[in-house]
Amino acid sequence: MIPQRTLGPYSVSAVGMGCMHLSFPNERHPDLLNQPDAAIGAIHAALDAGITLLDTADIYAPTWNSMGHNELLVGKAFASWNATPEQKSKVVITTKAGITREKDGSMFGISGRNATKHYLYRAVEASAYKLGLSKIPLWQHHRTDPAISYEDQFDNVMSLKEHGYVQEIGLSNVNAQMLRHAIKAGGTPAQGGIVSVQNEFSPNYRHWPEVIDICNEYGIAFLPWSPLAGNRAFKKLATGEIGGFAEMAESKGVSPYALTIAWHLNQFPTSIPIPGASTASSILDSLKGVDIHLSDEEVAQLNASCPIDTPINGELLDIAKFKN
Repeated sequence: MIPQRTLGPYSVSAVGMGCMHLSFPNERHPDLLNQPDAAIGAIHAALDAGITLLDTADIYAPTWNSMGHNELLVGKAFASWNATPEQKSKVVITTKAGITREKDGSMFGISGRNATKHYLYRAVEASAYKLGLSKIPLWQHHRTDPAISYEDQFDNVMSLKEHGYVQEIGLSNVNAQMLRHAIKAGGTPAQGGIVSVQNEFSPNYRHWPEVIDICNEYGIAFLPWSPLAGNRAFKKLATGEIGGFAEMAESKGVSPYALTIAWHLNQFPTSIPIPGASTASSILDSLKGVDIHLSDEEVAQLNASCPIDTPINGELLDIAKFKN
């Protein structure tokens, strides 16, 4: 059985599946959009293996006017999964909203932000419909809106519970100041408040460690996105260009990607990495990380080998306006 970790009121697999890549063609799988059965098969393989956390978002779509593409895919995969009602009851589907797209002549359009109550209410209603759910187990605010004070937009986010389509609330792409306000205004998981934070974190991007410290202090699940260094850098884990993961993985007889998942799990008790996957083989390889034990010395060795000069995501530096 896959080790479990706490996500608010839920107990979920220590590794989730990021489903975003199933809605974006890439150099390894350029025809993926034309192979929905293969995409659904990858999700089924993850669920069959015991993964009980699926991550999506309304913005995960191949074009500006196909918002919800990935949610529809995840919803179809979950509905068609050959499992018992008890097995299905253990699966937590999380989605996000708050990023907008508008037509500008390009495939993806112009990206914007909207955290008004009206927009968020319509967004969660649409997400629930596309996922085939009466209530979304975990909804996370994708990115903050610079046009609205953080206090006001956080109030809008928390009101989604009262709206009736959301069971639990989480945040994504926040800094420590935002998270501290969220805890003060909305409460900890034990108080019915914020249950998760989904920020970028990997061997190639280790900024905002104080956010993880806060999550560990209050029992908030930390869901690192791009835990394997993302599309631009994940190959460098295997070549040894990022840290000493390839060398240590070879000595242990595992892949650098499984070792990286172990690196997340062995140093942060609240971490639930959600590696993105386009195939069954990739998510199943990542899942092997739950069985890899790393000593404190090995974790320290890997940390010491990681780059320290990766540029910081500027959106987290000064995007949110506070009233006080």
